[in-house]
Amino acid sequence: MDAFDRIMELSREGLYCAQIMVQLALDAEGKENPELIEAVRGLCGGFAWSGGPCGALSGGACLLSLLGRGLDISEREELVAEFHRWFAGRTAQFGGEDCNDITGGDRGNMFSVCPGVIIDSYEKCVELLAERGLA
Repeated sequence: MDAFDRIMELSREGLYCAQIMVQLALDAEGKENPELIEAVRGLCGGFAWSGGPCGALSGGACLLSLLGRGLDISEREELVAEFHRWFAGRTAQFGGEDCNDITGGDRGNMFSVCPGVIIDSYEKCVELLAERGLA
């Protein structure tokens, strides 16, 4: 199954952006952690929907932190910062990087807009990890 199919499968299971990104990190390690996935739900349901950053951004930061454990802390922080700079550019077309900007204030738009943002975010995370020999 390719990344897009896995993302769509997780979305159909009811997972939100941040949860999907963290599940993809766990998938890469062959691990399961339902408690972590449930905890990450708060990064979308509540935080992102109340004006916080998109779950693909916060989940991507979690993914990079999980899979970047081979780096020292300053390298991991720069990895996440590089992802954040990229994400800001990726979401500029929506007027910002929070959930409300990306969906135009309509959660119904999640199904048309968010999959592209999530897959692009996942691919960027993999690229950043690969540049450091971690993917």
